[in-house]
Amino acid sequence: MTEPSPIIALVAGEASGDLLGAALVEKLRERYPDARFVGVAGDRMKAAGVEAWWDAQELAVMGLFEVLSHFPRLLKLRRALTRRLRSLRPDVFIGIDAPDFNLGLEIKLRRAGIRTVHYVSPTVWAWREKRVRKIARAADLVLCLFPFEPKFYQDHQVAASYVGHPMADQVELDEDPMAARLSLGLNPEALTVSLLPGSRHGEVSRLAEPMIEAARILSGRHAGIQFSAAMANERAEDDFRTEMQRLDFKTIQLVQKRPQTVIAAADVVLCASGTATLEVMLVNRPLVMTYRIAQSTYKIGYFLKLMKLKWFALPNILAGEELIPELIQDHATGKNLAEAAERWLDDEQAVALLKARFRELHQSLRCNAAGKAADAVAGLLDHASG
Repeated sequence: MTEPSPIIALVAGEASGDLLGAALVEKLRERYPDARFVGVAGDRMKAAGVEAWWDAQELAVMGLFEVLSHFPRLLKLRRALTRRLRSLRPDVFIGIDAPDFNLGLEIKLRRAGIRTVHYVSPTVWAWREKRVRKIARAADLVLCLFPFEPKFYQDHQVAASYVGHPMADQVELDEDPMAARLSLGLNPEALTVSLLPGSRHGEVSRLAEPMIEAARILSGRHAGIQFSAAMANERAEDDFRTEMQRLDFKTIQLVQKRPQTVIAAADVVLCASGTATLEVMLVNRPLVMTYRIAQSTYKIGYFLKLMKLKWFALPNILAGEELIPELIQDHATGKNLAEAAERWLDDEQAVALLKARFRELHQSLRCNAAGKAADAVAGLLDHASG
């Protein structure tokens, strides 16, 4: 008797989760050609064949107090999604990142007898370690992107598997900034600084000002310098453009949905903390990491000592040393960003050493990540059918 095709539900919360989800769906479809994929998805997951009940942008909220303001809407969405999934009873549910939303959903589904996977370990090894107890209740399996994470879960009796980061498999080293500049319509010979202010509204609204001010400072010091900014979506572009107009500095090219090209065009990148720092590392460009959250959220985290990491940028965490500067909160000013960028622009030897380390880290992360993640999910599905 032929086994019925599986139903696989997924929820992704932002651009990086959408990228991971799309790669995973493609690999799962190789194993289960007739599988049905449903849930909360972004453009890439939709293109991969996911039936989107809601768009991933619905979950793109950051910061403690920002989440609180959206809490009634998110709670209503999660209740509706829970009811629909309990009724459908998928063979497996995969929550992709977005832990504040997905873990609670996974707990409810797991209690209802639905197998659950949490894809992308929350940074419990960095801050709010006690969340691991909630993860233990939520997930039959945690899929980890970085090699140091499974040991943490092993110590807390949570099933976890290192699968690597799909981006490390997909992104190739790019040693030709001129080709990227030409494809963006930029001067191929000009000094180029790229800006990556993030994908979420809160990120862009806080980082646009210091990034634009840094561009203004650098333009006054380097004749002919040009700037390109990667915009994750229309809302991000609207937010950034509004800030450019307010600050009366409009000579930054805004490019939607081509972040790797914008990165590849750069001599140096000013980059929001998060997955984007990994992407810059993989393309192999020098960068300055920066981040701001709501001051109230930052003060609570600092006061309660919720943050344990020495570094926040993924290249620094993976290397176990400070390869790139990190300018966070009050240090995230236009002046500081411009000065940090200039240190890369003025020191060819430092750039060469950084690129060599980035190549080493890139190679260490290449391991057919989407395939490994699909194998792990298939293991749960096959166990259930057995």
